[in-house]
Amino acid sequence: MNGYNHYKEKSIYSMSGPELLMLLFDETIKRLTRAEYSLKDKDYKDFEDCINRTSRIVRYLIDILDMEYPISWDLKRIYDYLIFDLSRVKAGRERRIDEIGRIRHILSELREGFEGASKKVNDMHIAKTVEVRG
Repeated sequence: MNGYNHYKEKSIYSMSGPELLMLLFDETIKRLTRAEYSLKDKDYKDFEDCINRTSRIVRYLIDILDMEYPISWDLKRIYDYLIFDLSRVKAGRERRIDEIGRIRHILSELREGFEGASKKVNDMHIAKTVEVRG
């Protein structure tokens, strides 16, 4: 393994849970953008690779859900829908190119929501002000 790959692997292992989640969302968004360009260039092999990788990441997001929380069920439904829609895009290619942008938008919105929630949770560790009475 060369030095750069070793560095990348080490940096991934040192990330927090929220940072890893953001990395996954960033990768899906990047892959969808690349799929869109590949489809415009009629590079179908790269297009299918990008859609397949995006689907695998979304399936992984389903696998890591903690189903004890009610919101996890809602997220699972969204992720299931995204996988279904990605399969339609893959099957329809040019007829479904407009769907790629919509899927990317949904994933971007989810990313922003998780990022905001992560910041809010991190802000909760600040010491609260205590009112002195008397």
